[in-house]
Amino acid sequence: MSTSSDLALLSSLGTQLDDLAARITEMAERYGITPDSALSGELYAAERGLFGASRSLERARGYLADMD
Repeated sequence: MSTSSDLALLSSLGTQLDDLAARITEMAERYGITPDSALSGELYAAERGLFGASRSLERARGYLADMD
C-alpha cells in the first residue's frame, strides 16, 4: 500500500469513529434522563474511548503525512 492510500484509510477510519461516537452520545443522552444512569455512564465511557482512538488515528495520520 502507498502512503497516500494509507492516509485515506486513516481518514476514513477516523470519520467512522467520529460517527460511532456521535451515535453513542445521542443514546447516552437519551438514557441520561432515565433512572438507569448506569447505562448512560457506560455509554459515555465508550464515547470517551472512541474519541481517544480518533485522536490516536489523527496523530498517526500526522506521522504518516510527515513521512510522505
